[in-house]
Amino acid sequence: MSVTGVVIAALVVGITGILCGVLLGAASEKFKVEIDEKEVKIRAALPGNNCGACGFPGCDGCAHAIAAGDAPVNKCPVGGNPVGDKIAAILGVQAIDLDKKVAYVRCSGTCDKVKQQYVYYGPADCVQMSVVPGAGDKACEFGCLGHGSCVRACKFDAIHVVDGVSVVDPEKCVACGKCILTCPRHLIELVPYKAKYHVRCSSQDKGKTVREKCAAGCIACTLCTKQCENDAIYMNGNAAQIDYTKCINCGKCAAKCPAKVIV
Repeated sequence: MSVTGVVIAALVVGITGILCGVLLGAASEKFKVEIDEKEVKIRAALPGNNCGACGFPGCDGCAHAIAAGDAPVNKCPVGGNPVGDKIAAILGVQAIDLDKKVAYVRCSGTCDKVKQQYVYYGPADCVQMSVVPGAGDKACEFGCLGHGSCVRACKFDAIHVVDGVSVVDPEKCVACGKCILTCPRHLIELVPYKAKYHVRCSSQDKGKTVREKCAAGCIACTLCTKQCENDAIYMNGNAAQIDYTKCINCGKCAAKCPAKVIV
């Protein structure tokens, strides 16, 4: 190959490289994504659990929504009010303190209280167990299956099965809602951390049937509703339910409950 050919080849390669560089530079400038500095700071303030409890796809999604004004500054349930205060300072807005909420399991059918239909041998999983004959080994079809699907769903070690019923540790719970979504019986709800009284039963059976199945179930006697002076407790079908926006924690409903399921 002649020297001229080598020079021409080198020039062609060099010019091609320059053109590619110019085109890539122009394209990157034209299609670049603007970085919102506030969003970056908000993302840094979030705890980074990426649990999805905020309703967005991880902490990145949450930060983007807050920065765009599509979510409140305290949208992250894991970080709570402290993280909300930090984000409010970043955005230069007033923080709004929200009452902490925690998960609560509406069932008191422990092993010594509820009757067993049969001895179950199989996967220790509530979701799978809910579709077996009889919908579980416990006689109450509304109670906690006690096989820990909610325990495995919780990333914060805030819920454990105790004596056949799942129990939430309110000090560890961050109200992410994963246990609520997992429970096939829909027994778990978010309640105010400061609430002192809860109805620990979800059975929709009538009183006589409840007693035949479980010694610790709501018998739908309605005595609790008659004691409340604030209209804070009502019947949801055959199970009592507390309206926490009205409840003043007086305890009159719990004192009158013959089944002792308001605890």
